[in-house]
Amino acid sequence: MKILCVFGTRPEAIKMAPVVRELRKHRNHFQTKVCVTGQHREMLDQVLKLFNIRPDYDLNLMQEDQSLAQVTANVLNRLEPVIVKEQPDWVLVQGDTTTAMAAALTAFYHRVKSGHVEAGLRTWNKSHPFPEEINRKIADSISDLHFAPTETARRNLLREGVHGASILVTGNTVIDALLDVVERPYQWSDGPLASVPLDGRLILVTAHRRENFGKPLENICRALKEITTRYDDIHVVYPVHLNPNVQRAAHSLLKGVPNITLLEPLDYLSLAQLMKRAYLVLTDSGGLQEEAPGLGKPVLVLREVTERPEAVEAGTVEVVGTETQIIVRETTRLLDDPAKYQRMARAINPYGDGHASERIVRALNGIKEEVPRRVAVHSMEVL
Repeated sequence: MKILCVFGTRPEAIKMAPVVRELRKHRNHFQTKVCVTGQHREMLDQVLKLFNIRPDYDLNLMQEDQSLAQVTANVLNRLEPVIVKEQPDWVLVQGDTTTAMAAALTAFYHRVKSGHVEAGLRTWNKSHPFPEEINRKIADSISDLHFAPTETARRNLLREGVHGASILVTGNTVIDALLDVVERPYQWSDGPLASVPLDGRLILVTAHRRENFGKPLENICRALKEITTRYDDIHVVYPVHLNPNVQRAAHSLLKGVPNITLLEPLDYLSLAQLMKRAYLVLTDSGGLQEEAPGLGKPVLVLREVTERPEAVEAGTVEVVGTETQIIVRETTRLLDDPAKYQRMARAINPYGDGHASERIVRALNGIKEEVPRRVAVHSMEVL
């Protein structure tokens, strides 16, 4: 069986790397090909190197200031000859990126079956997140197999009329990747984290969502500045996304502020090690909402809605929005109230046990043996 894995951004690469690795363990059953679109470039290449993935095809479609329409058209045009040449049995895509949506559509045009890793996430608001909500809905409507990370995601798909037999609840492959990477050797003083002090409580911040560009991101930055003025033992570490909208806001408002370190985007190994050391996480990222609870780190989500309500229900995550004073208030509560902090830190991560990729590959292969569990799984239906 020939499988073509298509991804283009760093989050996709992180979450697809365990699937590629697992597929390649079963060379008697699968011929695995990897095609990257290069929707992210530098950040994507870091992950490929970390997980020792050498793409069979690199479409290298990244262009400065390209529109969403241009990204979509480029994926459609450049992926088509790959599918025509390889004639895969399945195309696997991941998540909610424009690459994932367009790759699933290209597979459909060529009557190739597609499987969607991390299917079924929804906010039910097509503008939040933009364009991800529509990207993932299109990918789900096209796909023949839906690898839902949680029971909530499965119910979302059923609500939209997806046949239950095509939905498999697997856990999230990001936990597979994270449990691998946090155990790797790491020299803090030799890499990009060398300037980060380790004698206080670290707050890891990521903020880069398109819907947060402008005033919301400025509000977030002002909140970070105010938090650091209130506490002597707090240090904020903010790896700043390469998007010019993010760079301008972060550097104009936070550059030179005491107790705030602005970094270039981190490679995944460094990010995972920073997450492991952090006291808490403030983010508008989807992946960190899943990963940080796996390491016992409370997460405040800098968005108005989240497509990951399982973490909110489990108590590992709170959605605080983008208003400066609300961010400050909720962060302060976590910093000042040890009981509240421990409730969030000890809540069970609902996103899996580190064996999601094994379940996905087993489903593709029709293997039914039980996969051993690493930790208890919250609200997960195991194949």
